[in-house]
Amino acid sequence: MSTYQRIVLASRPTAEVQADNFRLETAEIPAIKDGQLLVRNQYLSLDPYMRGRMSANKSYAAPQALDETMIGGTVGVVLESKHPKFATGDTVVGTLGWTEVAVSDGTMLRKVDTTHIPASAYLGAVGMPGMTAWYGLNQIMAPKAGETVVVSAASGAVGSVVGQLAKLKGCRVVGIAGGAEKCAYVVKELGFDACVDYKAGKLEADLAAATPDGIDAIYENVGGAIFDAALARTNAFGRVAVCGWIAGYNGEPTPLDNARFILTNRLTVRGFIVSEHPELWPQGLAELGSLVATGKLKFRESVADGLASAPDAFIGLLKGRNFGKQLVKLG
Repeated sequence: MSTYQRIVLASRPTAEVQADNFRLETAEIPAIKDGQLLVRNQYLSLDPYMRGRMSANKSYAAPQALDETMIGGTVGVVLESKHPKFATGDTVVGTLGWTEVAVSDGTMLRKVDTTHIPASAYLGAVGMPGMTAWYGLNQIMAPKAGETVVVSAASGAVGSVVGQLAKLKGCRVVGIAGGAEKCAYVVKELGFDACVDYKAGKLEADLAAATPDGIDAIYENVGGAIFDAALARTNAFGRVAVCGWIAGYNGEPTPLDNARFILTNRLTVRGFIVSEHPELWPQGLAELGSLVATGKLKFRESVADGLASAPDAFIGLLKGRNFGKQLVKLG
């Protein structure tokens, strides 16, 4: 194999992401230098944050550069190494992007053990999404046994972990998800106490029925009308971890009619970026890995096949077509 394929950002979306915002390219595999290693990616991680990086607007991270490999988490195998910490055959997790092959200097790359944990899980429940769930729940929401926790996008890679961790703490956990199938999975497979199908058209009434004692903590992945409905059900001194705002990622305004409850219920509302807290990753990943290896933390994956499928899978992720963690499996 002398060439590989990669996907670059060809243009910035003006509203919804389109397939022609991306471009598939073929390139020569470079020779590695001392201190470098060559990785063949097995899986790519697709995540909502990538939509924000595609924009040139000011945000918490630099925009994705045009005509460069699209950013993203990866898990793969070392093909060749001239780096003292990595050997040929090692399974490694990093952020090498939408590419079949990549050269790394080892920065932000870590070896993982696939004996008891599947490689793909290191991009989901035992990776950045799992850490995002773990941090928001433990460091911001800090729920106590018996409290009611609401999780939006409950069947997704982050929300599904939040709910299971909250159940392990003895909380009443209510999910919000789109469609009867996702809600059934959240309750029957993941063990949530209830799940509200926002597509059923009775969001406020169904959420009220599912939270008879109000809401003590919210894990917010969506924003917009779903967050608004949850705010109206909060109890005094509730905590809100704001992880995502997918309702507004295409630039639409997402007004909140119930923002007054932040004041009247003395809520703590905090946004966070999990990559800014590296000191907690070893603890969090160790806990998550142990739970997955022992079957106490379940996860589901949507897997698209082949690099060329990544743009459509990503567009589908932003529209909620995925079920669980969205991955791309490379040949």
